Amino acid sequence: MAEDRQPSNVHEGATTAAANDVDLEDDVAAKAKSAEDRKAAVALASLDAVGGGNDAGKHVDQEAMSKAMKNLKLGASGTAAKKVKVDAADVTLLVDQLEMTKAKATDLLKQHEGDAVKALRAYVSVA
Repeated sequence: MAEDRQPSNVHEGATTAAANDVDLEDDVAAKAKSAEDRKAAVALASLDAVGGGNDAGKHVDQEAMSKAMKNLKLGASGTAAKKVKVDAADVTLLVDQLEMTKAKATDLLKQHEGDAVKALRAYVSVA
């Protein structure tokens, strides 16, 4: 069987602009950018730009980041400090009465120290 060969100026996936060695999609995208696209491009370019006079902004960002990290550490240590044993009957009660999944019922009970009455009251008062 003879192989069909493409002419040298035809490229796979190219459109009629391939004869001029110009990708039509890139050309259209460059011309048809909306104002929103241009703003996004400028914002991305400013993030990539290396600025020498932005030391104050970097310092503020570092402070904000360190405060956020401290808050995360404090919040995570308070919830994992205590293990609560949950009764399977209480989980079933919450699943049946509140129409929630077993995982959510278990979490709700753990938040309320395994007390089904406290968990039900808290769920009803919030909902």
